[in-house]
Amino acid sequence: MVAKIICIILIPLFFTLPVCAQQPAAYDSITELEAVTVSAGSPRNRAMQTAYSRQIIEGSWVEQNLAGSLMQSLESLPGIQAASIGAGQSRPAIRGLGFNRMIVAEDGIKHEGQPWGEEHGLEIDQFAIDEVEIIKGAGALRYGSDAIGGVINVRHGEAPLRRLEGKINLTARSVNESVGVAAQVAGRGRRFWYRATMTLVDYADAQVQADSIQYYSYYIKLHDRRLRNTAGKEQNAGLAAGYAGDKFRTTFLISNVYAKNGFFANAHGLEVRLSGIDYDRRRRDIDLPYHSVNHFKISNHSEWQSGRWRVEARAAYQQNGRDECSEPVSHGYMPVPPNTLERQFKKATYSAGAELTYLLGSRQSLHAGIDAEHQQNRRGGWGFIIPDFRTTAAGAYALDRFLLSDDLILTAGVRFDRIATRIEPYRDWYRTPVAGGDSVYLPRAARLQRTFTCVTWSVGVNYRVKQWTLKANVGKSFRAPIPKELGADGVNYGIFRYEKGAAGLSPEESYQLDAGIRWDNGRVELLVEPFWNYFPNYIYLNPTAEYREGLQLYAHTQSRVFRWGFEATVDWRVADKIRAALTSEYVYARQLSGDKEGYSLPFSPPAAATLRLQYTPQTAWAGADGFIAVHYKIVGSQYEIVPPEKPTDGYRTLALTAGRSFRWGGQQLRFTLRGENLLNTTYFDHTSYYRLLDVPEPGRSVSLLVGWQF
Repeated sequence: MVAKIICIILIPLFFTLPVCAQQPAAYDSITELEAVTVSAGSPRNRAMQTAYSRQIIEGSWVEQNLAGSLMQSLESLPGIQAASIGAGQSRPAIRGLGFNRMIVAEDGIKHEGQPWGEEHGLEIDQFAIDEVEIIKGAGALRYGSDAIGGVINVRHGEAPLRRLEGKINLTARSVNESVGVAAQVAGRGRRFWYRATMTLVDYADAQVQADSIQYYSYYIKLHDRRLRNTAGKEQNAGLAAGYAGDKFRTTFLISNVYAKNGFFANAHGLEVRLSGIDYDRRRRDIDLPYHSVNHFKISNHSEWQSGRWRVEARAAYQQNGRDECSEPVSHGYMPVPPNTLERQFKKATYSAGAELTYLLGSRQSLHAGIDAEHQQNRRGGWGFIIPDFRTTAAGAYALDRFLLSDDLILTAGVRFDRIATRIEPYRDWYRTPVAGGDSVYLPRAARLQRTFTCVTWSVGVNYRVKQWTLKANVGKSFRAPIPKELGADGVNYGIFRYEKGAAGLSPEESYQLDAGIRWDNGRVELLVEPFWNYFPNYIYLNPTAEYREGLQLYAHTQSRVFRWGFEATVDWRVADKIRAALTSEYVYARQLSGDKEGYSLPFSPPAAATLRLQYTPQTAWAGADGFIAVHYKIVGSQYEIVPPEKPTDGYRTLALTAGRSFRWGGQQLRFTLRGENLLNTTYFDHTSYYRLLDVPEPGRSVSLLVGWQF
């Protein structure tokens, strides 16, 4: 009811309030200029810059499409999925490849959180983003291991334009009663500039379309249709400072992202039924079990250019601390623990890299780069899932880009990587009886040292003729097994399963072909991006029929896998003020060997299509940038599953976004209203980890952003 009232009141308000009278003189009169075409930034030229799929998203787009988290906001783009674990957390996937098969980077530096948990959200402040670069397909040539599926590169270091400027965003979301404030102040002199940001967000237990859920044949009633103990909060701060000269520029960034949120209590073992905690007392309480994460980062990005030479250097230090706390309860032979700290992880990462570009005339450019990273992760607490480890990685690459003509470009590159991983041994802190009447401290992880090397390559072509732009990229990429895949042995409560690693895993390799077909006549744009992947040794968690500590055992294994799919977009400029777009995506996966030969892969996304209609009145009563956009999404059924995974029926959802701004002087006040699942459809997302508990997605939700820019 609250959501309906907000929609009824605010949507007409956006488009009936008059434009503020205190506008600058530039708005008092209109001077008509001749049309100017800037070819360097045209869609046709942008499509010729790379042989792979690449898209740039402005920070203002992210603000207009806020959907709980950064990855949920980007999910409206074709080929991007968000593995949701509630209304406040999600992890990204590109074309169905997520987890450690894609890289999330900040200003070209790989973001290093805790990679062992798919349910761990990203420690990135979505309100401090200037733009997002999305690479679909292998980006391993420049980014190294883990970029098989693609790259999401978040950029922060854009210099301000004025001596003093800033903005404040106030946000609210009904599905989990989220409220937040994000503030930013920036300024620049002739060469030096700065920017400071702060974000505070608080949200309550998420609301879903169900009165009860099923947990291993137990039906658990939900109070007020809310997932108990899924409330949380974020507290983020950042500072950027830089120098921008004619030939040299540098940017220093310091950020600290803190998040605390509860684990859905009824999924953290059935012992919560015996807990003395009243989870239904208040919707904003963060009770046990919960986790808290603090990610500190300091980085530098510098560029120097002189004549035909250009040098780019990056360096960063990241410290990720994560605590998981739960009620001390005896498990099996483990006695009651002495405190609530079940797991603790402290990870430090040092990284550096440099790239040299040299222009050979006007038609050829050579790029060469090196990068290195060292990380160390230390565990604590009375629970166990992964051991202590150290990983050191180094790589070097070279890339040649040659223009045969303005309409035909060839690219080719090669890369070498070496990754060394050392896992420390671990034994239980309590004794377990064994055959013969003795009891021992059972080993969970053995000492292990593995070194992985690989040569990867890529060849691409771009061709443009009349209204057509064609591109293709073929290559090989790889991914070294992470310590979790090699040495995990414990319960992962966040996604309700027991996970077991395999010390003998070999590096994962992928041979892929990515293509792009684009046609644009100035009014209608058609884009089709097909892809093919072949993995000789794909690593994945295989769901088994075995149970450990009351949860289903998932074991890391390898098999040959073939994947293909596509994204397609039709963008039609119906009229000057009306635009229609239809996007679709499809992924097919098949295991060609192993225990699950002939089956798909777990959590494979179903086919989906989205119709978007946008109306921009551009009148005095709507303002210069007022708009209304309607999104109608159709998601197909997913019956291509891996037993004991459950099939998921298809669904349809309707969303609406409306916004406009009011300007006076050098200031702007902007309102953006977004309604999701307006038909209140009850449905399941096949890629959501809550799907394992038969927890449906949220119902009708309304969010509001009020932004003041000065």
